[in-house]
Amino acid sequence: MRKILVSLTLALFLISCGGKKEEQAIKPPTTNEEAIQTYQEALAGLKRGDYLLASRKFSEAEGMLPQIDWASKSALMSSYCLYNINLYDEAVLNLERFVKIYPASPYVSYAYYLIAISYYEQILDEEKDVQPLLVSKRKMESYIKRFPDTDYAIDLKFKLDLVINQLAAKELSIARYYIKNEKWIPAINRLKIIVEKYDKTIFVEEALHRLVEIYYKIGLEEEAKVAAALLGYNYNSSEWYKKSYKILNKDYDPISIKKGNEDDGLIKRTIKKILFIDEKSGKN
Repeated sequence: MRKILVSLTLALFLISCGGKKEEQAIKPPTTNEEAIQTYQEALAGLKRGDYLLASRKFSEAEGMLPQIDWASKSALMSSYCLYNINLYDEAVLNLERFVKIYPASPYVSYAYYLIAISYYEQILDEEKDVQPLLVSKRKMESYIKRFPDTDYAIDLKFKLDLVINQLAAKELSIARYYIKNEKWIPAINRLKIIVEKYDKTIFVEEALHRLVEIYYKIGLEEEAKVAAALLGYNYNSSEWYKKSYKILNKDYDPISIKKGNEDDGLIKRTIKKILFIDEKSGKN
């Protein structure tokens, strides 16, 4: 669940603006009764999962609250509520506004992270449009460069690997289409993109194998041997290497590889920090 990391930052945010008592942490330090009531209505909506109402109320509270820290908090909470119901475009617009209006906020890095995550969560599978993948990749790379020492950067580095794998998968999907239709040159060009640009992905092995197949089929045996040698040097225990070697050596008798896993705990930890929720008791 990707929303865990986002939730935790927001919880910390409320703690940082509050006093010693829980009620002081939740209630903005203002004498404006209407602003207090609107803010509390936003919190109530958030607690019961009415994110659309909560977003609207947080937005209203932002304009009423004279203290900049509570106004900025309301703006960020409004954006989070929109993100939480997958209104990504609206959330991104709000977050971009937030970083322009409140550039000194200690949660600017979190706002940029939420922007990157909003693009990431809009990614479709590799058979669909590649544009969301490219946009997500740019946003993640920009964040990692700008805020390299944050927990969010660590999370985005992992997700960036997933995005790059999907981009490679897209190229491989197109290459397979060309192979099926015996369009050898376009297929070779797509496979070369994987080998040259996405050589750290899980798809590079198959890409090299397909190059061996195509080169051998069209009579370019030296090129086939080069691709097979590259595959053997880096992945000599993989199934794709066995298949490639059999193309070049019919007497070859075979000899595998795994991938890791994602920790999504960061989003919820963050929300709990901003909302001053005790992680152990679950109370606020």
